[in-house]
Amino acid sequence: LCIDFRDLNKATPKDDYPLPNIDLLVDSTAGHAMFSFMDGYSGYNQIKLAVKDQPKTAFTTPWGTFVTR
Repeated sequence: LCIDFRDLNKATPKDDYPLPNIDLLVDSTAGHAMFSFMDGYSGYNQIKLAVKDQPKTAFTTPWGTFVTR
């Protein structure tokens, strides 16, 4: 299943938070003995969505209309 959210993305306010530079992140770990990693697989799409925003994610299939919760 593939849903085209390009129009929704255009209407969504942009986040001004810049992505960190990977080289700076790697360099900042030098000298530390313990590291922590996030589980990107199990955490994918695990964000809370406000009830008022759920209709914006609606899509229809032969089996019904669905929204992201």
